Amino acid sequence: MENDASLPKQRTMVQAKAWILRKHFDGFPKDSDFELKEEQLPEPKDGDILLEAVFLSVDPYMRPFSRVRMQEGDVMIGTQVAKVLQSKNPAFPVGAHVVSRSGWRTHTVSDGSGVQLLLSDWPNDVPLSLALGAIGMPGLTALYGLEEVCQLKAGETLLVNAAAGAVGTMAGQIAKLKGCRVIGSAGSEAKVAYLKELGFDEAFNYKTAPSLEQALKEAAPEGYDCFFENVGGAYSSVAIPLMKPFGRIAVCGAISTYNDTTPQTGPFPHLTMIVNQIRMEGFMVARWEHKNQESQRRLLAWRQEGKLKCPEHVTNGFENMPAAFMGILRGENLGKAIVKA
Repeated sequence: MENDASLPKQRTMVQAKAWILRKHFDGFPKDSDFELKEEQLPEPKDGDILLEAVFLSVDPYMRPFSRVRMQEGDVMIGTQVAKVLQSKNPAFPVGAHVVSRSGWRTHTVSDGSGVQLLLSDWPNDVPLSLALGAIGMPGLTALYGLEEVCQLKAGETLLVNAAAGAVGTMAGQIAKLKGCRVIGSAGSEAKVAYLKELGFDEAFNYKTAPSLEQALKEAAPEGYDCFFENVGGAYSSVAIPLMKPFGRIAVCGAISTYNDTTPQTGPFPHLTMIVNQIRMEGFMVARWEHKNQESQRRLLAWRQEGKLKCPEHVTNGFENMPAAFMGILRGENLGKAIVKA
């Protein structure tokens, strides 16, 4: 009888599911723009790892980035928390959890690029999903937008729009920790109530306010030192003239424009910006990637000390990725939108 060790190893076949961008979005995304496909993954080679998605992120940036970074037929872009099922790479042991830019996939064979181990001291009582939210990209975006772009100082007044979203909830709370006065706007009474629970000094529903300009003036009669901009469009045109001299604007997003089929136009704020010497800067979180571990530990410490609440909007089931994505573009989420695979 042959020795078992001499027999060829039985290969484990892994079937992966992936959501494909079937057709570039024209206006608001539709179910028919997506297609669910299955594929059989290759056996991991030396240096490779096999990942299984645990939590997947859906974010507004996917809407504009899909046009410039994807072709029709590509797997939808995105980040996930995944578990290492097989490893031929000593940097990623079996059973470890990672954050991976694998897109909308249930399983991935990766050579380790675009994959990062979770912090080695990640506490057992902290949900892994927060690595995609408050302790991940959105939390870091809020932190860097405030510290690096706005250079926010204690005693200043900050305006945050889309304040009940993944980034906005974090920006407002971090600003309060820094001793600032924070005004937030959101699109429902429930969201406004939650912003007040988070400690925002003033919050209002921009959809029901008779006048956005009046609501902003009443919330901060002396104007705004800093503006964390997530919305763009007409909102921006109203807010910029209410900035104080030498005000700073961190442009994080422009969700009000993402589904436009015809570009929005004017009014144009240049004269206001010149006279008041306002600085307006767009940014992307990857610019400060070298600071991420230190920054994540700061965010984690605030959370563990009870200084940060980390709201999540969880959708169950990989099959519901498109619905979850379209939901955030409609503003259905409070906090970070996550899909549990």
